[in-house]
Amino acid sequence: MTAIDLGLPGLGGLDGVPTSDEPQKAKDYKSDQEVRWCPGCGDYVVLNAVQSFLPTLGLKRENIVFISGIGCSSRFPYYMNTYGMHSIHGRAPAIATGLAVARPDLSVWVVTGDGDALSIGGNHLIHTLRRNVNLKILLFNNRIYGLTKGQYSPTSEEGKVTKSTPYGSLDHPFNPVSLALGAEASFVGRAVDSDRAGLTEVLRQAAEHRGSALVEIYQNCPIFNDGAFDVLKDADEASRRIINVVDGQPIVFGGGEYAVVRDGFGLTVAKTADVEESDIVVHDASDLNLSFALSRLSTQDLQHTVTGVFRNVARATYDDAARAQVAEAQAAKPADLGALLRGKDTWTVA
Repeated sequence: MTAIDLGLPGLGGLDGVPTSDEPQKAKDYKSDQEVRWCPGCGDYVVLNAVQSFLPTLGLKRENIVFISGIGCSSRFPYYMNTYGMHSIHGRAPAIATGLAVARPDLSVWVVTGDGDALSIGGNHLIHTLRRNVNLKILLFNNRIYGLTKGQYSPTSEEGKVTKSTPYGSLDHPFNPVSLALGAEASFVGRAVDSDRAGLTEVLRQAAEHRGSALVEIYQNCPIFNDGAFDVLKDADEASRRIINVVDGQPIVFGGGEYAVVRDGFGLTVAKTADVEESDIVVHDASDLNLSFALSRLSTQDLQHTVTGVFRNVARATYDDAARAQVAEAQAAKPADLGALLRGKDTWTVA
């Protein structure tokens, strides 16, 4: 393996991935498979957004890989005219880690759902983020188990009545953004499936980031949890509820009527007219404390929902470090497979 120098501050997330010689279009990323999600599913919107966005990266399709776990969202690789793999329940980040370490010439994407990623796959997710493996994770959050027909998930709100909680869920749900920030992810974003422009912008920044990038996408399940995010899609309600953050910009929303200000060690929402301009928080995606405080503004009832890029910092990636370590060890003492196989730590089984 040839040693390459990657993972330093200032390097983009696409270093080492071959570029395409010819311009590409969204249709180039559509496979010949029939897209089979339920009518009205938010997955269609995300699929179309990704297929339209990928050509802007200028990468060769054979150097892009989508890996999924189990769930409705995990059909994604079938519908992408790239390489891909439908893997094991909750284990997509682990499989993607191996691929990212072995193949620095690939742009590796993981597609997962709130059940797949946060229940059986919780450990794999947080350790991938902690290690800062160079891959992008799209977490489709519809607050329900869709593929297995409507049980409550790790993001279902308290009191949620489902097939598995007929008297209402007693569980306190995960806030995926808070969880990712707690694992010290180097990039964390959130978007709503119906906001094509906002989703595309977060995806663009995630693709440019070198390291683990988690993007939570609020996505509607019309069969088992229809209308879960309708208040964020109504124009009047959305203006009062959605707080879109942009690095380096004051955090105001609702046409400038509302602003985010500090409240002790946390944040709160106030009327812009009632506060001084200097009191309005300016977003800093490199400030972990601020990013976490913003994540806590997002409530179960969607009274306030922060979207955009919460955190975006450069730090060394696991896969770059692993390749560098192998190259260093190989240079110091070339590997001898025969010696390894016939060394002292072997046993003969009769």
